[in-house]
Amino acid sequence: MASQYRKIVVKIGSNVLTQKDGLPDLARIQNITAQIAQLRSNGIEVILVSSGAVASGRSIITVPDKTDTIAARQLLAAVGQVKLLHTYYTMFAEHGVVCAQVLVTKEDFRDRKHYLNMKNCFTALLQNKVVPIVNENDVVSVTELMFTDNDELAGLVAAMLNADALIILSNVDGVFNGDPKQAGATVIKEIHAKETNFASFIAPGKSQFGRGGMVTKSAMAQKVARLGIPVHVANGTKDDILLGLLSNDVEHTKFVPGKTASGTKKWLATTAEATGIVQVNEGAKTALTSGKAISLLPVGIVAIKADFSKGDIIKVVDEAGVLIGFGIAQYGADKARERIGERNQKALVHYDYFYPSI
Repeated sequence: MASQYRKIVVKIGSNVLTQKDGLPDLARIQNITAQIAQLRSNGIEVILVSSGAVASGRSIITVPDKTDTIAARQLLAAVGQVKLLHTYYTMFAEHGVVCAQVLVTKEDFRDRKHYLNMKNCFTALLQNKVVPIVNENDVVSVTELMFTDNDELAGLVAAMLNADALIILSNVDGVFNGDPKQAGATVIKEIHAKETNFASFIAPGKSQFGRGGMVTKSAMAQKVARLGIPVHVANGTKDDILLGLLSNDVEHTKFVPGKTASGTKKWLATTAEATGIVQVNEGAKTALTSGKAISLLPVGIVAIKADFSKGDIIKVVDEAGVLIGFGIAQYGADKARERIGERNQKALVHYDYFYPSI
């Protein structure tokens, strides 16, 4: 097997790891761990984002029907996470591979210092030949701040670690140009980073056991591809799918990457939470979204819509209030207000710390 990738994030969906009865598919997990062990023997680092905790919990206890939905999920995830990791631990051990559990929440990605600390932890695990197994910490996650699904989590991890590729394993062969259950629908082999209108040709239904559907998968994949990371969507229920995919031997969908973004821009694009809001004129909007190395200067600012301090993340919006991008403020809102519309002033957001969202 030959592959240009040296570090990959592999996301495995619930429908890959779960049988029709809702219980874990141990044969499938065994096949996937064997593949990952082989990839590692070929010098490829693998970070695994795995669903399946709730299914594992369901194999141990029965939750009463009257239990609140959120409480039931927390209960099953808390119990199941132990069994899921034990399953991975045992199966990886058969190949002499050590794995580690990494439970995260969305909040973990938002603070820059915490973000970098988490990145250092992943780096240490990989340097010591350990396979990180990542999942959302469902037990403590607040509903409003939960990841959309594990696809979103996988995208954040891929961006954070500057992965060479993100591989999403679902229970279908890729992104289809129609409902895959209907005759005539075919797999789209390549989708370029700037294509966005997925809803026009992708069936919106969700998977049986997961939270996300193909529309959300595609939107996330396109976002990651725009950062310079190729994304592959393939059928994880097929034996040896990872080996076949990396050898270009299986049909699947590839999201073709755009220009590679810096680490800071990856963070801004995927996880940063803005404090302030700055409104700019049409000229500034055109310049900032041109793809050229252009900073946000006070001459293009028309209003400060929400206060911020030096070093804060700010939203940059156009005159209609539509989001243009995110940036790191070089000085506070008070100074920015004093300089609105003025020429020959220091940039509020330097190009290196701005990421356009359109």
